[in-house]
Amino acid sequence: MSPSFVFLSTPGAETLARSLPAWLLTLGVAFTTLAGCSSKINRYTLIEDSLRAHDPQRADQVVEQAEKEYGSQSRVLYGMDRGMTLHLSGQYDRSNAVLEQAEEEIDRLYTRRIRTEAKAFLVNDTELPYEGDPYEQVMINVIKALNYAVMGRLDDALVEARRIDNRLNVLADKTKEKDGYRDDAFARYLTGILYEAAGDLNNAFIAYRKAYEAYERMRPWSRTPVPFALRADLLRVTDALHLTTEFEEYRRLFPDAAWQSKHEQEHLAQVVVISYNGRAPRKEDQFIDLPVSLDALQLVLLTRGLGGGNRHENRAAESVLYGLSGRVVRVALPRLVPQKTQVSSEQITLSGTGGSFAARTELAHNVTALAEKALSDRLPAIAVKAVARAATKFAMAEGATRGAQHAAGKDAGPWVGLLVGLLTKGLAVYSEEADKRSWRTLPDEIHLSRLWVPPGEYEVRIDPGGWRGDGVNPDASHSMTLRAGETKFLIRRVIQ
Repeated sequence: MSPSFVFLSTPGAETLARSLPAWLLTLGVAFTTLAGCSSKINRYTLIEDSLRAHDPQRADQVVEQAEKEYGSQSRVLYGMDRGMTLHLSGQYDRSNAVLEQAEEEIDRLYTRRIRTEAKAFLVNDTELPYEGDPYEQVMINVIKALNYAVMGRLDDALVEARRIDNRLNVLADKTKEKDGYRDDAFARYLTGILYEAAGDLNNAFIAYRKAYEAYERMRPWSRTPVPFALRADLLRVTDALHLTTEFEEYRRLFPDAAWQSKHEQEHLAQVVVISYNGRAPRKEDQFIDLPVSLDALQLVLLTRGLGGGNRHENRAAESVLYGLSGRVVRVALPRLVPQKTQVSSEQITLSGTGGSFAARTELAHNVTALAEKALSDRLPAIAVKAVARAATKFAMAEGATRGAQHAAGKDAGPWVGLLVGLLTKGLAVYSEEADKRSWRTLPDEIHLSRLWVPPGEYEVRIDPGGWRGDGVNPDASHSMTLRAGETKFLIRRVIQ
């Protein structure tokens, strides 16, 4: 980039230059530089391209190399993204170490957030340390539990299960809205699977029951029905625990559920397939330009007609125009852009010494719906803060302009006012930006399937439904040896 400079040749130029404070000249250079910069390649595009090419190691390298780009205020986000790419590349211990650091950073931020509030109020919310939405914080423990489960370390996975339970209990106490995100159905369901795999049926039943209740309560906005597998789990576990009342209640609720008793599964092995499908939603700026005069209204309408508005590449030009006008206040709000998966479900086939078995995955977690709910719940507070911040910036810019005019005197005052107004009000507009950070290495949806098969050697084949021949390998297969009573977890990533 090569910023250009315009040299004033008017009679009052020297007086104007002498009247400008050094910090204002610095801001002018910075503003010109920003206006000339081209946007960098989005790192998430590179990550998705790597995953589409079945190269999770390369995706992890992209995140690792971009660590400095995340900045000091996004340490948690870096840990989330890196933890996920390490998870997908099979580096489970390293993934847990990185996620543990992110979790510890969240705890530290809880006690020191107030220090950066003032700075963020005068610039934008990206100046605040990113702590993640509550559902993202829960997902840290979910991914850690899955890391341990894939490695066969059930005891460590159960430690994360207990952390999930504690985190969700605290969340329920803090969340006053009955229809808010106060529990996590998928996280509860996973803890139930882990407890049952470890032979702890009492805790498995408690987790399954909480998962069922959470799916039912969240269904209006999560768009995720109770998985059929969970219905069978509730029948199986209540039967095994001789909870007659609960068993009869679930049998009444799920009259068509097909299930096996614990006795029938006693000498079988279990395969749990977790499929991450699609891309998490992204956020973009939604600019609301508020004119405070009729001429400013015409200018705002003109920029909209010329293709302005929410296009990020037009920010610099609009900032100059609005700075010259001096009568436009910009408010920036985040808007969620879903990136829905093409895969409706996966066909799981196990063929080997114990026979051939098949099952389909089903939706267990709608990450996009959770992100939409999180933003919807926070948007009123974000909007109030954004309007107050924009009004404060405008008032400060107005005061700086009038003060500079007065200091410059009668002759140079108009020129000084014009330039100072351009810089201060233009920068007030340009610096207004919504906080668009989110855990984008998560999928759009998480699908799940459970199969019980006789012990033996198996070839596992996964065929995604809705595949259009782009970015998904339909011939993906895995070999595994299963022992009686064993539970093995298989992780699958489908970028489309």
